[in-house]
Amino acid sequence: MLMLVNCSNCQTPLQLPPGAKSIRCAVCQAITRIAESRDIAPSPSHIYSNAPPHFPPPSPYNHAPRGPPPAVHGRKKAVICGISYRYSRHELKGCINDAKCMRHLLVNRFKFPESSIIMLTEEETDPFRIPTKHNLRMALFWLIQGCQPGDSLVFHYSGHGSNQRNYNGDEVDGYDETLCPLDFETHGMIVDDEINATIVRPLPLGARLHAIIDACHSGTVLDLPFLCRMNRTGQYVWEDHRPRSGAWKGTSGGEAISFSGCDDDQTSADTSALSRVTSTGAMTFCFIQAIERGNGATYGSILNAMRTTIRNAGDEMGGGIVTSLLTMLLTGGSGGGGLRQEPQLTSCETFDVYSKPFSL
Repeated sequence: MLMLVNCSNCQTPLQLPPGAKSIRCAVCQAITRIAESRDIAPSPSHIYSNAPPHFPPPSPYNHAPRGPPPAVHGRKKAVICGISYRYSRHELKGCINDAKCMRHLLVNRFKFPESSIIMLTEEETDPFRIPTKHNLRMALFWLIQGCQPGDSLVFHYSGHGSNQRNYNGDEVDGYDETLCPLDFETHGMIVDDEINATIVRPLPLGARLHAIIDACHSGTVLDLPFLCRMNRTGQYVWEDHRPRSGAWKGTSGGEAISFSGCDDDQTSADTSALSRVTSTGAMTFCFIQAIERGNGATYGSILNAMRTTIRNAGDEMGGGIVTSLLTMLLTGGSGGGGLRQEPQLTSCETFDVYSKPFSL
């Protein structure tokens, strides 16, 4: 049974995993030992007794994070994960570049403190920053731990994504979307149900979460209730992806929005064709480009710019390069010009994508 304990230093409520004797606060880094605390809640049912009927219980996937977390300054935090799967048959060329570019964007344009960003790549020397399944889980838990109104959280992932048959009836298309950590062949993938339970449902009122997911089959990888279906002219409608079972997949009052590289039945490209210099994920490149070129005012302007750039990639480069590009892509591509992927926008609630300002 999960319990709550207040940090012995800053009094931030912390979720205590079963059997744990201590927990480190993600806000002030103080270690609270259970024997010293007098603020343990008796039960989750008591904690949420006055909450709305759809208010979710604590995530069953949460565990105390291992390793020293970075100091948090202000109220911006990010987890950035880029996986190259080097020396394997799954190797990707651009994912670590994506992670570095995203960190640069967050630090220099959106003023995220470097010490409030966890980087998970194969280039990290800290063993807790290698993008294994366990470390990615712990990083996501760190991201949401101690979240308060006014916080801005970002999760960026560049790597392989997949899907698998869904058996509990909470997916419109019958498949769960997944992320593939470095050790997914031996330890398994991370399923969208877990991602939703860990960083979406606990999000409190007044807090914001943005996910930028550059992976195959990533359209609804956060399991958010609504998907923005946009056509080539920029017109859109919101599709309702709430489970027929009635299970709540939204937040606890906060705002969660995700940009993803493609629809659930599509693949995302890892290519050097867009940057002309080095390999990148097509989606990450176009997301950053949209912001840097002045198309980052609203969610609709970003999504439209990303989709236009990817769709027109082949026409801009010429047919000969398109032909050679197809041999460079791990997956995806279109002989008819452009890349066969359409970035998607999902959200915990519907809104006017062309009037809602974008900010991190």
